[in-house]
Amino acid sequence: MLTPKDLEFVLDTARRAGQAVMEVYERDVAEQVELKADHSPLTEADKRSNALIIEALRERFPKIPILSEETKQVPYEERRHWSMYWLVDPLDGTKEFIKKNGEFTINIALLQEGMPVVGVVYAPAQGRLWYGLHQLGAYAVQADGSVRRLQRGSNWRQLNHVRVVASRSHLDENTLQFVDALRQQGKQVDFVSSGSSIKFCLVAEGQADVYPRFGPTMEWDTAAGQVIVELTGGTVSDWQSGQRLQYNKENLLNPFFIVEYPAGN
Repeated sequence: MLTPKDLEFVLDTARRAGQAVMEVYERDVAEQVELKADHSPLTEADKRSNALIIEALRERFPKIPILSEETKQVPYEERRHWSMYWLVDPLDGTKEFIKKNGEFTINIALLQEGMPVVGVVYAPAQGRLWYGLHQLGAYAVQADGSVRRLQRGSNWRQLNHVRVVASRSHLDENTLQFVDALRQQGKQVDFVSSGSSIKFCLVAEGQADVYPRFGPTMEWDTAAGQVIVELTGGTVSDWQSGQRLQYNKENLLNPFFIVEYPAGN
């Protein structure tokens, strides 16, 4: 497991990657956009952040393999034997980055035996950072440098007024049906819109009550945020099975999931 100095190194790596991202963000992003094979956007910022993070992690932790959104072609037959590895999204919320709304993050997670145990989420345009480590708990660092330990959130099923956090770029029919079902139960529902892994952090901070996700996400989109939520007593679970979200699957696509605080935890 990481030492406090190791954790500080990872936090600093996320911040340095954020600086590289912001250098591109402050230019004309539209000129820097490519399309990946799945037609999702790829920017110069993705590449610069990815290169910086991978170089830093390899230098500091040479024995721990790395799986990144931009270097995900590691065969399953190789990575399924990994007992510990880094899972990195160098720029989560590329669409938000291109729109210049500031709602994008850098995600770095450490996984052990297939489950995330360390998570760092950094929103460089906002100057906000969230992190969680199993021995220390979960924390939010504000733009002014103040640090707050995150506590348990509320159980949305027991509330009359529910704040549902949803993706600004991926609001889908299933989410609208989820909200309609709550309203039919007599609940007042407000949307809290945000992009990227910030949605996990809003739930962990208590600024939203529940985050249902019925659109496609990949493992690197969720691992860091999952650590932060779980260390505040929340769960990130498969919508259908109710099981904890799993990692290092052969198919790295996540199932639909829900982020919440169950009763009694």
